[in-house]
Amino acid sequence: MATTYRPRPANGRHRVRPPMANFRRNPASPFRHVDVVLVMCIAAVSLFGAVMVYSATRGPTEPYNATFLKKVLVFLVIGGALMAAVALIDYRKLRDYWPFVYGGSLLLLVMVLVPGIGSKVSGTQGWFQIGPFQLQPSELAKLGLIIGFAGLASQFRGDLDNTRVAMLLGVCGVPMFLVMLQPDLGTTLVSVAVSFALLLVVGVRPRLLGALALVAILGTTVVLTSGVLQTYQKARLTTFIDQNNDHVSKGSDNASFNLEQAKLAIGSGGVWGKGLFKGPQTRLSKVPEQQTDFIFTAVGEQLGFVGSAGLVSLLGVIVWRVWRTAQLARDEFGTLLCTGVMVMFLVQAFENIGMTMGIMPITGIPLPFVSYGGSALLTMFLSMGLVLSVHMRRFT
Repeated sequence: MATTYRPRPANGRHRVRPPMANFRRNPASPFRHVDVVLVMCIAAVSLFGAVMVYSATRGPTEPYNATFLKKVLVFLVIGGALMAAVALIDYRKLRDYWPFVYGGSLLLLVMVLVPGIGSKVSGTQGWFQIGPFQLQPSELAKLGLIIGFAGLASQFRGDLDNTRVAMLLGVCGVPMFLVMLQPDLGTTLVSVAVSFALLLVVGVRPRLLGALALVAILGTTVVLTSGVLQTYQKARLTTFIDQNNDHVSKGSDNASFNLEQAKLAIGSGGVWGKGLFKGPQTRLSKVPEQQTDFIFTAVGEQLGFVGSAGLVSLLGVIVWRVWRTAQLARDEFGTLLCTGVMVMFLVQAFENIGMTMGIMPITGIPLPFVSYGGSALLTMFLSMGLVLSVHMRRFT
């Protein structure tokens, strides 16, 4: 057997290639294809959100309260680390483990309904109390639904019959049913939108999608007219339809009052806003739940149309980058993951901003990367980590 002769260097030592040499020479290396634009936009929106949360919770006079700001910064650090960790893992490994991820999310939804384990907040049995923090499993369940659907659909390889479509509908329906038992109609509606988008991408017939849309409308009507939701929960969902209807007494928990204060704060900001930390509605805490549901009002009042448009533009860039990654993905699994994340992000952003202006129902859905809430923030970071993983491996 012939042996290839390799001359030794003059100094008698073999030359060892530096580790970064392979990185520079391998054009398919995942680390060469990090979506820097997406990462920078996520960082910018997250830090902007931290400032807005601080402005809504600091109080009108010194010493200012920084409790919420400190918690948000902790969530940002943890979330950023989780996003980086998920991005470093090959997303295709989830195709083998998706039943465990999906099943784990269902288990959390079941456990939170058990009295003594789950906690009830504002009439919804939807939180785990972990020390000073709360975990909302319905947020994680949205990502679990996306992973479960993508994992199952990718096994069918585009060959869909009635049985397989029924299986996909079951994957979507079970977590939505468990979330409605809490009850949490807002999160369920986001899951419905995600499910429709995934079913459309996977190739389900439009006629069937139309029938499912009709069922969803009828189901929502039944929920609103039945005793599943409390009176104040129904009012939050229907106030935007007739905003001049004073069907309940004025008060801090009244949906009409919340919406009135929200529109007043946004409208008072004008073009340039009243200045950071200078908005009276925000500074005096006149907008209920401003750091969570109505965080966009703090942006509109303090930074005006210009600041609000800037935030919406950044959110739009994030949607565009996720959509672009869905198109560049090498396989159906990656495309479905990115599509689900994009629709989840887009629906939540549109719904949250819309409800503060009175054009959408008040559902309590957070504004991605801006609203205060650890569960929602960590879920979004995990979701974007998956998108980055798909983008980084589009050539391998």
